[in-house]
Amino acid sequence: MGVLTLELFRVLPSLPFSSALLATNFIIIMFSALNIIIKYTSVIEALIMEYSTGKYSPLYGYFSISETTYGHFVGVLLNPESLLYSPDQPSLAEMNFLRNRLVVLGLVLLATVLLYLLLPSIRQGSMEPSLDVQRMGLVAVSPPPPPAINVSVRTGQLPGDPPLFFREALPVDGSGRQILPRLQVVLLHGQAFSSKTWEELGTLALLATNGYQALAVDLPGFGNSPDSDAVKTDQHRVDLLGRFMEALGVRTAVLLSPSMSGHYSIPFLMKHSAQLHGFIPIAPVGTRSYTPQQYQSIQTPTLIVFGALDTNLGAQSHKNLMQLPHHSVLKMEGARHACYMDKPWEFHQALLDFLSKLE
Repeated sequence: MGVLTLELFRVLPSLPFSSALLATNFIIIMFSALNIIIKYTSVIEALIMEYSTGKYSPLYGYFSISETTYGHFVGVLLNPESLLYSPDQPSLAEMNFLRNRLVVLGLVLLATVLLYLLLPSIRQGSMEPSLDVQRMGLVAVSPPPPPAINVSVRTGQLPGDPPLFFREALPVDGSGRQILPRLQVVLLHGQAFSSKTWEELGTLALLATNGYQALAVDLPGFGNSPDSDAVKTDQHRVDLLGRFMEALGVRTAVLLSPSMSGHYSIPFLMKHSAQLHGFIPIAPVGTRSYTPQQYQSIQTPTLIVFGALDTNLGAQSHKNLMQLPHHSVLKMEGARHACYMDKPWEFHQALLDFLSKLE
């Protein structure tokens, strides 16, 4: 009880005024009730003991006095100790045991009622912003929306075996006029996605409004690109990616590669790293196929991205890719394997920051 009281006095200053007043009133009531319980415990336990030995019999929910007079009952209330010295009463040890049980029961009931009434107020008070935060103006706000610039995303299909469908957003300035690209960004995709993912997520428009040319491709067998047996080996996939970049005039690309697309990007990085201005792997597959020496020979600036909840492929690729000599890491807390889908704003901010450092 002492610990509970100290905790209540510790919490009181942080409660709203109405809650603090309520808590104070209940503390007073608690101690008053405790006084009453201690004072009349002997009366209650004596009556219980006499009832159990047959001296009192129940009638209409009350004790019916059979062997004592009403005056004797009143005398017991005024002098509770008188019953304790009756020769046919239980021993003092038994009475003390019963008294302790009654006191504990009363305290438990009072504490339960008190906590039941106070906990909602404490919880509500803890959820309210503190006065210090309000004075300092530290109010959480949503991230600012992207600039309202009309960005057109064109689609096309590159002929060949297999033909490749792609989406492209050309760079524009603040007024929406097309400008020369600061960098060219090629975006691959994971197994459950396609080039349309980057359009719907707003990545293509974001890159274009920040002066970058964005090219998102549907890999063979995904989206609008048909499947093909011509991409069964690493070399075939490297050749396909090289053909795509050459056909669209991409000289030194920043290659963004999530998950399954690592089958294309990692072999390309190992064979043609000089053609990459930057590399952004997002928990890609295929990172275990290379030695530390092969990783350490790559000079391409790399941003390693993975979700903290992706303890399988994300953690594995992070461990292997950290052998690249020029890398930085973005670990997205609370995000899963497709971390860019879970936290697109955080991902986009890191993407723009990385690109700005490459220029």
